[in-house]
Amino acid sequence: MDRKDGMNYAPKGRVHKVVNEGEFKFAAIGLDHGHIYGMCNGLIEAGGELLAVYDPDDKKVAKFCEIYNDVVIAASEEEIFQDPSIKLVAAANIPSERGALGLRVLDSGKHYFVDKPAFTKLEQVTAARKKVAETGLKWGIYYSERLHVESAVYAGQLIEEGAIGRVVQVIGTGPHRANPSQRPDWFFDPEKFGGILCDIGSHQIEQFLHFSGAKDAVVLHSKVANYSMKDYPDFQDFGDATLVADNGATFYFRVDWLTPDGLGTWGDGRVTILGTDGYIEVRKYIDIGRDGSSNHLYLVNHSGEKHFELSGKVGFPFFGEFILDCINNTENAMTQEHAFRVAELCIEAQEQAVFIESANAIHQLRK
Repeated sequence: MDRKDGMNYAPKGRVHKVVNEGEFKFAAIGLDHGHIYGMCNGLIEAGGELLAVYDPDDKKVAKFCEIYNDVVIAASEEEIFQDPSIKLVAAANIPSERGALGLRVLDSGKHYFVDKPAFTKLEQVTAARKKVAETGLKWGIYYSERLHVESAVYAGQLIEEGAIGRVVQVIGTGPHRANPSQRPDWFFDPEKFGGILCDIGSHQIEQFLHFSGAKDAVVLHSKVANYSMKDYPDFQDFGDATLVADNGATFYFRVDWLTPDGLGTWGDGRVTILGTDGYIEVRKYIDIGRDGSSNHLYLVNHSGEKHFELSGKVGFPFFGEFILDCINNTENAMTQEHAFRVAELCIEAQEQAVFIESANAIHQLRK
């Protein structure tokens, strides 16, 4: 895994199988984003068996088969849909097309596990909610910046143990390296990827609801801008937002595509969680100027100060829990309402965002 390439971020963890061999077979459809590799890795490590793959792009399929060389290449989506042994479809197709694919997957009687953003329009979420209620199947969403980051997983465990008391505020930063020459055309089209707050902002809002223990929130303010990518005038390389949750916790987050080339990883993602009895800072991918390794967590509470290095020590429990949820119709990995409400909040933040024109910002905001 190239630490400077966020689009192909695909962690590998410890194998912890929750099912017997052949008990949970799944397929991959849609290889437009490299997150599909992380999704498949997590499911396989939890005991899932990757049976088949389909994408209309032969080059993407060939690359996929180099890594998962036992997978069967399907001739169409329908071939996968009609295979009764396949229990789930994992997908990372173009974001604007993910909702429609999910409807087809659930109609075929299979669970769905899709990369974020799972939707780009609110009506897509509404249709997904209806389909889940109709079929009783799962529509899982891969919010990888918490689910596939050991320091973020451990932060959640500390909060559950009461290490910092009641969470009252979360601050999240999600900088990314753009690598525009390596991106597909759809990456620069907001109609395709949903906008920066819908896209990478989804990680941030998911963390907030999870760490604060909230079930809902309201977007108070949001804004976006394009400061650096003038060759792509419709693109947004900066966004931020402020939210307040139903339990009174508050949240500010910033996301951007402005990571400089000198950083040793694709983005210096962090989260600071303030509680009534302490605080946690998570430095997910690097501790700049000190330690190039990932998964650093700092804890300060009434007992003192602690620093944890967590790579290889916590694991990724979501994937096994999600497989068992699919089998047992439970909600231990993530509730369906949480997954969908996060997706809605991301779109709401995006749709109400002020677009900052840097040369005329003050006049623009005073209107």
